[in-house]
Formats: sequence, C-alpha cells, structure tokens
Amino acid sequence: MTETTTAVEELLGAVRAGACAKVPGLLAGLDADARKAALPKLSELRKEVRGWNWERWNEQREIRRALRVAGAGCHTGPAAAAAWIGARDLSDWGESTVDGVLQVLADRESAWLANVAQRLAERPSVAEDEYRLVHTLVVRSGCPVPTTEAYLRGWSRTLTNGRLLDRLREDPQTPVLVPYVLALAETPDRLTWSAGPEDPGHWPTALKALAEEGLLDRTALVDGCVSRLLRGGRPRDLRFPLALLRLLGTTDEERRSRVPDWLGMAADAPSPVAAYAQEVLAELALGGGLGVRELAEMSGAVLFRSEKKLVRAQLTLLGKALRRDPGAAADLLPVVTDAFGHEDTTVQERALALVGRHLKDVADERVREELAGAAELLSPVHRTAAAELFGLAAPADDLPYVEVLPPVPERRPVAPAAGTVAELMEDLVSVERNPYESVEEFERALDGVVRLAHLDRETLAAAVREAFAGAYWMEHRDHVSRSSQGVLTVLAALVGAVRPQQLDIARRRPSGTPSCAHEALTRVIDVRAWEAAWLVATAAPLPFLLATPTHHTGAIDPPVLVERLREYRDAGVEPLPVDLAQSLLRVRKADPSAAEAAADAAALGTRAGARLADWLSADESLAPGLRFLERGRDKRSGQWWLADRLVVAMRERRAIRDEFPPAFQWLGGSPTETVRGCGYYHWSGLRPLWPGVLPDDRETLAAWLLPTLAGGAEWEERGAAWGLTALAEGDGPVGPAVHLALAVGLGCRHVEDRLTAVDALLVLASRGELDPSLLAARLAVFVADGTVKPNRLADAARTAAATGAYATVRAVLLGLLPSVLAAPKPVHGAGELLAVAAECVERSGGSGEVAGLAELAARRGATQLVTQARRLAVALGQRTGHTAPEAA
Repeated sequence: MTETTTAVEELLGAVRAGACAKVPGLLAGLDADARKAALPKLSELRKEVRGWNWERWNEQREIRRALRVAGAGCHTGPAAAAAWIGARDLSDWGESTVDGVLQVLADRESAWLANVAQRLAERPSVAEDEYRLVHTLVVRSGCPVPTTEAYLRGWSRTLTNGRLLDRLREDPQTPVLVPYVLALAETPDRLTWSAGPEDPGHWPTALKALAEEGLLDRTALVDGCVSRLLRGGRPRDLRFPLALLRLLGTTDEERRSRVPDWLGMAADAPSPVAAYAQEVLAELALGGGLGVRELAEMSGAVLFRSEKKLVRAQLTLLGKALRRDPGAAADLLPVVTDAFGHEDTTVQERALALVGRHLKDVADERVREELAGAAELLSPVHRTAAAELFGLAAPADDLPYVEVLPPVPERRPVAPAAGTVAELMEDLVSVERNPYESVEEFERALDGVVRLAHLDRETLAAAVREAFAGAYWMEHRDHVSRSSQGVLTVLAALVGAVRPQQLDIARRRPSGTPSCAHEALTRVIDVRAWEAAWLVATAAPLPFLLATPTHHTGAIDPPVLVERLREYRDAGVEPLPVDLAQSLLRVRKADPSAAEAAADAAALGTRAGARLADWLSADESLAPGLRFLERGRDKRSGQWWLADRLVVAMRERRAIRDEFPPAFQWLGGSPTETVRGCGYYHWSGLRPLWPGVLPDDRETLAAWLLPTLAGGAEWEERGAAWGLTALAEGDGPVGPAVHLALAVGLGCRHVEDRLTAVDALLVLASRGELDPSLLAARLAVFVADGTVKPNRLADAARTAAATGAYATVRAVLLGLLPSVLAAPKPVHGAGELLAVAAECVERSGGSGEVAGLAELAARRGATQLVTQARRLAVALGQRTGHTAPEAA
C-alpha cells in the first residue's frame, strides 16, 4: 500500500468516524492527485449515508459534517466545490462546519474563491443561513459584494442587534447593500421587528442617521422608498420603506417632482401607504403645488376606495380647496359625487352636503345635470334631500320591489372515464400533481383505472411503471397502515408495490365509532381506495365501479345505478361491499325518477337490487341531532371553541349497522351514541373529497363538516368555508345543520371565505331552501359568544344585499337585531349591522317593530350606533321622536 493510499484511507476513516475537526489537518498532507483519488470514495460514502434511516440520525449528521469539509477541500473546480458545499444533504442548517470549510479553502487563489463565493451567494440555504461563510470568501477574494436576496437576508440578520447603527457604520458593504435591501419584494423580518424609533435595532432610524452623516445618499434612499412603495405588496413588506420615508421626509421639490407617484399610491396602495400619499398631496394642493385636474384625478381614485378614513379626509381636503378656489367647483364637484355610492351613508351625507354648499358656484348647466344624475347612487335615505337640492321630483316610493337572486346552479355531468390507456395516463398525471383537487377528477381517475385494468391489466401496469418511474409512492410500502394515498395507492397495487393480503386486511378492518368527523369521512375514502386497490391487485372480474358519480357534486342518478346493477347481474359478478355502500349514499333519492328506479331495482332479482329498492323507498333520514356542551374555557388560550362543544347524536339505522361495511357503520349509530366535534386542527389531503361521501344528505354532511368549518373559522384559517359550496349545491333537505354551517361561514375572517358563504346563502335562497329566521337564530348565538364578529357579518350581509337580495338579507338581519340590541353591553360593530339592515329596508320596503330599536334610536348623540338605529326605525315606520337624517 502506497503512502498516498494510506493517507486517503486515513482521511476516509476520519470522515466515517464523524471526526470533522481532524479533516483539515489530514487534507493538508494530501496533494492534488490524492485529493482527486479521495473524491469518488467520499461520494460513495455520501450515497451510503443518504440511505440510512432515522435511527442512525446522530451518526449520519456527524458523518455529513465531516463529508462537507472533506469534499470542499478535495474538489479542484469552483463549480463542483460550490455544489458540494451548498448541497442540502450535507448542511445541518448551522455554522458547525463553516470554520472547517474556510480552513481547507485557505490556500486557494482569489479568483477561485470569488467564483465559489458568487455561486454560494445564489444558494438561499447557504447565503442566508451561513452568511459568515460566504462573506468571508468575499472578503478573502476581494470580489464584488453579492446582491442576491439570500445574501441580503443573511447580512441584515447578522447586523441586527443593539449596536445596529455602529455595525452599519463600520461595515463597508452598507452603502452597496442598503439600496438592494430596500428593493426586496419581501422585507427581511429583522427590518420589521423593532418596537419603534427608540429601539436601538430600528433600521429606519439607523439609516436616517447614516444619511445625515453622508455615508448613505439621502436622495437615493428616498428614490428607493418611493419605488418600493409604488411596486406594492403585502402591508408588512411596505412597513419598512414607509417608515424610512416618513423619517427622511421629502422636500418641496421632491414632492412636486413625484406627483404621478403619489397619485398612484393614493389610488392603489394599501391603506397606510395611501394615507401617506394623501398627506403629501394634500400639502401640495393647499400650497398651490397641485393643479385642479390633478386634485380631481386624486379625488376620483381615493373616493372610490372603501376605507372611510381616507374618504372622509379627501372630502375635507376638497372642501378646503373649494373654499380657496370657488371657481374649481365645476371640475371638482362631479368627482365628489363618486362618494354618493359609498357603502357608509354618513359618507354619502357628507358628500351631498359638500355638493350642496358649492352648487351655487357651478354655472354650467351640463355639469349641474351630471350632478343631479349622480343622485341615483345615493341610498334611499338621502334621495329626498338630493331631490330638493337639485330641484327634482320626489322619488317614487310605490314601485314594486323585485328581489334579484342568482339562477339555480345546474349540476354538471361527470365526463365518462378515459377509454384508452393514453387518455387515462393524462388523467393520472394530473391527479398525481393534485391528488384530491375535486371529487369529479378523483372518481373519474379511479373508475378509469378499474375499467382499463379489467380490459388489459398488463398494458396498463406497464404504462404506469413507465410514466411514474422513480415516484416515491411506487417504492413507498406504507399504503395501508394509517391512511391511503387515494388513486396513487390503487396504482401502487396495480404494479405490485402493495401486497393483496395487506389490502384485503385494510379494507375489512373494523373501524368502530370514529373519534371525530375528520376520521369518519377520511376513513370512508381510505377504505374505498383500499378496496379498489385490492380489486386491481387480484384481477377480480369487475368491469367498472358502481359508485362513480354522474354529477360534479358526487351524486348518482337512480336510473344510472339501476343500469349498472343490471350489467353486474348479466356479467355474473357481485358488487364490492364498500363500492355498493358508497353508491347507495350517493344515489339521488329526491330525483323524480327515484320511485320508478326503485321498482326497476327490485325487478333485477339480486340482493344488491333489493337493497337499492329499499334505500330509495325509505323515508328515514340519516340527519343527526346537534347539541352543544356547556361552554368550557380552554386552559391555554382562555377561549371557548365551538368545535370543542359540538356534539353529534346519530340516529339509529339498523340497516346501515347490519348491512354496510365497518367504515360506514357510524352512520347507523344508536341514539345513545354521540361523537364530539374535533377541536383540534387536522390537515388532510382528502378534505376536498369529503362532500362526495354524502352528496345526497346535506344535513348529515353539514353535521360532519361543522367541526372543520368551526375550527377553521375560530382559528381564522384561510379557506375555512370551503365546504359551504357543496352544502348549497347538494341534495337532500336543508335544516339546522346547514344553517349552522352557513352562520359560521358568514363570520369568517378572510374575505374570500365570507364570499363563499355569501354565494352559498344566495344559492340556498334561489332554491327556496333558506330559512331566514333559523339562520338569524344561529347567528344570534354566535354573535353573543363571540364566534361571529358583527363587523365581519355586516360585510358579508352588505355583499349579499348588493347583488339584489335586499329582502333576503333584511329578513335575516331583522331576526338577528333584537338579540344584539338586548345584549348587556353594547356590541362592537352593531352599528354596521344596523346600517346594512336600514339599507335593505329602504330598498326592499317593509315595516314592523324590532325590539329595543326605538329605545336606542331615542338616545341623544350622533354615534354610528344611534344614527343608524334612527335610520332603521324611520325606514320601518317606528316612532322614535326623531326625523329621518337630513343632508344638504
């Protein structure tokens, strides 16, 4: 054995022992040829270690550290060295190997180090998490400072501490990197963490000080801030440039030269940025630096915004401008009318009053006609005052009101399963990328696999092996222990990656009473996948699946299911238990053809046909009873969780308990069996498929989706209301559970979730299935216990009413308001609910008494609560001692 071979083996022994500290010394004794000879062996060891399981994690980690240092020293090419150093499997997300890597690279040339530094700066996992490594290489090589996002984040994180100003002043990179940090789309966390300007780690204050010292170019900073604010983004990412711009201030010249920029921010930027731009433009307008046309352009954009504070400030600015220059009324007043359509009637009132004060300064008759025409945008409460102002006829109040509701959505038919292997592979590739995007795609793919496996199993299996070679689920053996992977489990069984015996055990496994709704619905989908996987693994003679839906909701038309059972009978095959049970839960019992289909099913002369006939003829409902436990406070958060208090009491259905597979037997529980709603967050990729389990029984589905919906709403999870669309478009009667789910959805935090709930409300109303009094009662409970916040509910109600459903929203809100007004303490946001209710009554008509409204309306003061109470009382014809609000 040569001396070189011995030295290489000694190095490998140290690496295998995880002796990272010894590696630099051993490498120092190796020449270029020896290092080149060591590389293949290091790569083999790296591959071996990568395949170890978690039980050898500690040993694996130490060896990887040593491998990183050894490989960095052995590579002679900068590209290969950077790839080795930056590899994720060799990094432990810390600095444990930084000193070792720097030590073994100490003798390299500057150009080589510069090349490695630039390559590592482009790797986020290294440049940010191991900034010191890249920075040291930059300093050693003398190369230009990297400006990659990862390097900038690492730099900002390293500097941020109590000595921020001193460290920025001492770092020669500061003048180079600050403009790039300012331009980042996502502001580094450290730049937004400080408590305020007094905090020694406050970046805007430090940068302002450096600008005053001349270390940073103040003009360049201002330009950078304005440019970043114009690009827009999340409010958190604009906080830093906005704070810096406020501290730096702007000169008269800077304000005048950037008028288009300020106008853009005032129109489209998030509220804090728009407010700052509005302040700058207001100074210009009142100082003579903003022309009338520019002020009109600004006002048109700001008055179109929904933020009341910005709109009120703009109306105030317009009032001052018109007092200074009455001749501008013809140009500015038409813009003021943009506020006539604002959702807040007090804003409308202020805008109308402003027009009334300056209408005398408008001589052009065409402008006056334009102003009068805009009065149609006003709420009915202000139209009488507007008619008097413009000398118009009083608005007619005897026109019949017409409720506008969306058309009843039609059921979309599910396209037939793929007829060829090539077509099926396209579907399967799409499903693999988004395994559970919709019931329709999942079921088409599942049925397509079963159909083509029945026709030519070997060809399909070969195509799957070729298309998905190397896919993790092809080698992953754990498809049956806890949960399935849907269609992917079926494909794994098709190619022999899962043993049929395992699948048979999984599909027959007793399930018992589920602990929560998540487990119950997910279990059904898992067992269905296991059964289909067992079918293709054993090549059983089934030509297709019974439960494949005919509509996008997951429902099956009764005649279609009868015909499928007839084909089974003619082929001499028996249905699979889970497939048959799922098909019964999906068949549309309310379909007009159900009675005839029941007779046809009974005439088949098969056990499955008899079960379908009995199922279609049964009047019993699966809908469970719902109740709430006494409110119990969570020990950690101090809050009450609706999901924790929800209890589902199942109705006894002997047919389900005796004839359905174990995964479905929770639906036939006795009245004494209850299932608590799950108060914990469970993520499940199968969640979009849950509605397809019970598309013909919305009440039961709603009961089982409620814990997920309630938990998502209370934890303010985005996408919490995802299940409401299925509840609105599905089959079966609508009762307490659906209305309960809708009430929760209307109070969700995120706008898109409230829009989903509004769509569901309108669909139910258009189908004649909405009970406003029942929904109001549910909302009253949730508003009282804080589950639904009134301001969010008001936003949802306003959105629904704006579609033309004023009478529907009026009925719900008038049923809710008595409980809100009777609360021991004033309910925050009640004024907004009163405003929406008043708008609905004014537009759709109606009269009557709302308990507590007259007393509230008779109070002194001009708060929104009292003002809107008076407005609603007048609209309803209640006596309050006050007249309708007057404008102008």
